[in-house]
Amino acid sequence: MKAKKSFGQHFLNRDDIARQIADSLELTKEYEHVIEVGPGRGMLTKFLLEKNYHLLVVEADRDMVLHLKKHFPVLKSNIIFEDFLKMRFEDFLQDQPFGLIGNFPYNISSQIIFKMLDYKDQIPELVGMFQKEMAERVVAGPGSKTYGAISVLTQAYYEGTYLFTVDKSCFTPPPKVQSAVIRLTRKKDQELACDPVFFKKIVKQAFGQRRKMLRNTMKSLVADPAVLQTELFTRRPETLSVAEFVKLTNFIEQNK
Repeated sequence: MKAKKSFGQHFLNRDDIARQIADSLELTKEYEHVIEVGPGRGMLTKFLLEKNYHLLVVEADRDMVLHLKKHFPVLKSNIIFEDFLKMRFEDFLQDQPFGLIGNFPYNISSQIIFKMLDYKDQIPELVGMFQKEMAERVVAGPGSKTYGAISVLTQAYYEGTYLFTVDKSCFTPPPKVQSAVIRLTRKKDQELACDPVFFKKIVKQAFGQRRKMLRNTMKSLVADPAVLQTELFTRRPETLSVAEFVKLTNFIEQNK
């Protein structure tokens, strides 16, 4: 089973790392269902099957689906041949909570994060392998060079933990970049103290020109230019915490 570039496939070849990823799910008392994204040849799947989960695996490559059916007959009808990004979770799990896990294809990793955010009410936890740069961006704090829109939007609802780095040599074929595994744990209080849709707009617009001060990137949203002289607007987006972006959202909402 050769890796296909069209699917961004790089197969993990280390059992110890696969087991470590499987063991990294922590909130298992809060859910019994787990979805694995892109199981490929089943390196991670075999360790997830040792757990007491109701496991669904979502695979877009027909050849890999056939491989999984042959080598993991215990999964039976729990192999879903579908593009994860187009998947409707309610068709398989209704409104039940579930953990999300996988050695995620790097070419769609940010889209996986945003899909998780769309279904945050159902997903208490994610454990995933990402390109190291992406992993660092997701969990980065204010003031970091890697802190950006995806950091703020994710951390508005989830606590992020960088678990460990995975070397290129641990994959077949080896990718050109290092990889890393992170865990995202949903916050107990996930209600933002602002309009979440407007919050997302503000964050994306702010980081669209991350080197500019907010008074330049936000001026189109504010009716009175004098408002832009307040301290918050003299800063650049990478210096603001999630709470400060909430404050900024409410301030602009009141003055637009």
